[in-house]
Amino acid sequence: MNDGLPLVKDLVLVGGGHTHALVLRKWGMKALAGVRVTLINPGPTAAYSGMLPGYVAGHYGRDDLDIDLVRLARFAGARLIDGAVTAIDPAARLITVPGRPPVAYDVLSLDVGITSEMPALPGFADHGVPAKPLGNFAGRWTAFREAATAPHVAVIGGGVAGAELAMAMACSLKTRGLAPVLQLIDRGQIVDSLGPNAQRRMREALLANGVTLIEAAEVTEVTADSVILADGRRIRSDFTTGAAGARPHDWQAGIGVALHDGFVAVDRHLQSSNPAIFAVGDCAHMTHAPRPKAGVYAVRQAPVLFDNLRAVLSGGQLRAYVPQRDYLKLISLGGKAALAERFGTALAGPMLWRWKDRIDRKFMRQFDDLTFMGQPDLPLTRAEGLVEAVGDKPMCGGCGAKVGRGALRAALADLPPAGRDDVVMVPGDDAGLLQMGAVRQVVSTDHLRALTADPVVMTRIAVNHALGDIWAMGAAPQAATVNLILPKLSADLQTRTLREIMETADDCLRAAGAAIVGGHTSVGSELTIGFTVTGLCDQAPITLRGARPGDALILTKPLGSGVIMAAEMAGQARGDTVFGALAAMCRSQARASEILCEAHAMTDVTGFGLAGHLSGITDASGTGARLTLAEIPVMSGAVDLAAAGVHSTLLRDNIAGSGPVTGPMGPMTDLLYDPQTAGGLLAAVAEADAAGLIQQLQDAGYAEAAIIGLVTAEPGITLI
Repeated sequence: MNDGLPLVKDLVLVGGGHTHALVLRKWGMKALAGVRVTLINPGPTAAYSGMLPGYVAGHYGRDDLDIDLVRLARFAGARLIDGAVTAIDPAARLITVPGRPPVAYDVLSLDVGITSEMPALPGFADHGVPAKPLGNFAGRWTAFREAATAPHVAVIGGGVAGAELAMAMACSLKTRGLAPVLQLIDRGQIVDSLGPNAQRRMREALLANGVTLIEAAEVTEVTADSVILADGRRIRSDFTTGAAGARPHDWQAGIGVALHDGFVAVDRHLQSSNPAIFAVGDCAHMTHAPRPKAGVYAVRQAPVLFDNLRAVLSGGQLRAYVPQRDYLKLISLGGKAALAERFGTALAGPMLWRWKDRIDRKFMRQFDDLTFMGQPDLPLTRAEGLVEAVGDKPMCGGCGAKVGRGALRAALADLPPAGRDDVVMVPGDDAGLLQMGAVRQVVSTDHLRALTADPVVMTRIAVNHALGDIWAMGAAPQAATVNLILPKLSADLQTRTLREIMETADDCLRAAGAAIVGGHTSVGSELTIGFTVTGLCDQAPITLRGARPGDALILTKPLGSGVIMAAEMAGQARGDTVFGALAAMCRSQARASEILCEAHAMTDVTGFGLAGHLSGITDASGTGARLTLAEIPVMSGAVDLAAAGVHSTLLRDNIAGSGPVTGPMGPMTDLLYDPQTAGGLLAAVAEADAAGLIQQLQDAGYAEAAIIGLVTAEPGITLI
């Protein structure tokens, strides 16, 4: 996004709310040179509040409701950190996200919304479902709706949000042919924030949907199957949700800025009492023009926040946000009808729902209409073969950016033997073997072009990827040197990035039993992380050569990271699909290596794909293999992407470099050639032991470990 210019400032956006989503979209079209943008959000999506009642009622699917933050971050050139902020230190300008080193910032913006958790209400934390955050509520509601048989539902909080939810729930459950009992409970009067005309129409709609109104009632406790009121009434409830007012997140009290009832107080520039911290949306209180919590204000704050973030980062002039005095309220009434209210005038009917639907869908389409980076335009006069060398897509990261197996084998074929008694060279094996008396040490090196902009996640992946060679030979990790290429950064950003990488690398390597003993850093065009690692064998190392006909083939991780990350670069992969792939790549293979320590042959499945690495075993062992396609585990979304023609830039090289493969062709077969980053272990084990080993692997957390085929006496790989 910065055309090769150094990055000198860190802008961090905490929360994927409506304002930040729109700011990221604008940033993707007009980035400020020299700024590294980071979005911190718990999860790959952010739910759009305007469509939540329609989703609960069953009018929309989950994809309609969610803004895909992974696609949006890629479009904006931002790094996305998966996590929930728990503290901010304004003096050190550090943000605490559990499970990772602190995130530094120069300028910070908060758009974390509100919560409807009720910590003071006994039993609610254990048995209640807060209506906000929206994403968590949506998932819990879907699970309840699908399992309910005779549902009793209670909604605590009779404001507009609670009334909308109650009617939407009633509509959804009736659509399933159920007869729900819905109770809407409020300590005051239901929907009393509306004008008299709108309030009357809302109450009529609630009753028409079969919602019982319980007013002037104080809730004193929530249990697993009921809501208990102060007057002793016990209201049965299988699903209790809270929509009672707006409550700020507890950690906002520790930021050290001026607050109003716990919300961050901001001025007309959306700036807090600390000039480096902005706040927008429901988590903020506009001191110059107080307004109720409503999404319309968050949406209209976006262009002002965008301009002011650019201004404070570049020394420009800030502009003021002037909110309108009133706004049009479009309220869902359960079925496909809505109520519109403004300036005390209220109307209701199906036409208004269609109007609301058009407005909501138009808002969400902005996040679908994103253009992603393609290949650069080539000059009219160019060398023959340049078009083919460039290819049809940008080069992938991770193992998708590696040299193909065929080219690598050809380059290494004529190298002479090591010529040393203490160096054992096994062509094609995962790591080199050093024999020093009774000590057997294996050594390997791996370097990855970043496939995610988050250096912490990328470091975890790179550590697991490098140690895969050690684990594949049955060795215990011993030591590592770190080799880094950083993009062009200012000295401050270099320090911040190095701290994130090194603290993460140290944690991961220590957990594996290894120590960092040195390293090297340099500056280049993009982030590359690599490790040279050693391990110790207390028994003969497991090599590629020992597979025997009849052995079962075990794979410990699913396939698909190459195609998924290629799709992510092009904005074609769902955010949850990408997060699932990253989580798989971050999963250590240490325990799997211990479980498979008696394997006859073993390798890790990485850049050459399953077919290429299996060919390595069969070539070295003088055998073949038969794979059952239906038994091979794949990552969620990978087959659909392969069927759509998405592939990694290394796919063609992997097909050419693998041994002969016969059998049915199709997207599942394509995934056999998909380059994997930090992939699973592929082991040939005695058939009699295979079922027991799978059980051990699954008990150890490798839920998708599977027997995928067997070793044959006939050469080549056969698919069935």
